[in-house]
Amino acid sequence: MNHTPRRSPWRRTAWAALTVGALLLGGSSLASAEPQTHRGEIAKPTVVLVHGAWADASGFAGVATALQTAGYPVREFANPLRSLTADSGALGAYLQQRTDGPVILVGHSYGGAVITDAALSDPDVRALVYIDAFVPDEGESVNDLLGRQDPVDPTQVFDVVANPGAPEGVVDLYLKDAVFPVVFANGLSRAKQTQLLASQRPLATPALGEPSGEPGWKTLPSWYVMGTEDHIISPELQRFMAQRAGAKITSVSAGHLAMVARPDVVTATILQADRATR
Repeated sequence: MNHTPRRSPWRRTAWAALTVGALLLGGSSLASAEPQTHRGEIAKPTVVLVHGAWADASGFAGVATALQTAGYPVREFANPLRSLTADSGALGAYLQQRTDGPVILVGHSYGGAVITDAALSDPDVRALVYIDAFVPDEGESVNDLLGRQDPVDPTQVFDVVANPGAPEGVVDLYLKDAVFPVVFANGLSRAKQTQLLASQRPLATPALGEPSGEPGWKTLPSWYVMGTEDHIISPELQRFMAQRAGAKITSVSAGHLAMVARPDVVTATILQADRATR
């Protein structure tokens, strides 16, 4: 009876190591492969979703699924939430090393400041889409923009947690349990609020105070989805920033998490940005 020779564990391990090595050195054709399209078809842009503070990429789940169903490549960037300089630098490196071809950047809340600063680092970026987002001008910080709203007492909003590995004076900010559902996740179901509260990620204080660099919106077309029930960034401040950037504004009856409450509107806005920039 014939038996097929079995490859030894050592040979399998060696083959895996050689394969990884070839990928890292750029020797594999996979590393340089371009997205394949049918003849005459225009390749769809990669949509890079950038979440904001006290959140993670899961908030874009409905949007990502809809885009993927429509044939769009989607990347969900894990925003470090450490500082505007570091976070936008990390996004710039991510775009250059993890995407090929045209890109649409989508930023929510603080993620809007990050895509504003990172957009010009990659010439493939062709449009910006802001969702209830900060859109700073050069030299302007998130705190500067928040200063245009009614002041709040930080001690009533944030739980402060020390980070032993951070520079002196830098702390992590979490939204208080009582504040989160009323201010950040208003309009969502109680179950969804509870889920998002449990998974919130902290924002380091430099992210609020660092000034923005050269803004991508001055040279790239932009779109803005404005939640009219937003309790984090007032609709008035949102409209001011969007109009200053020359963004095409879509208003939606939603709180700060418009992409969770109305993923259909956010998805439609991204598709509009794609059609307008082809």
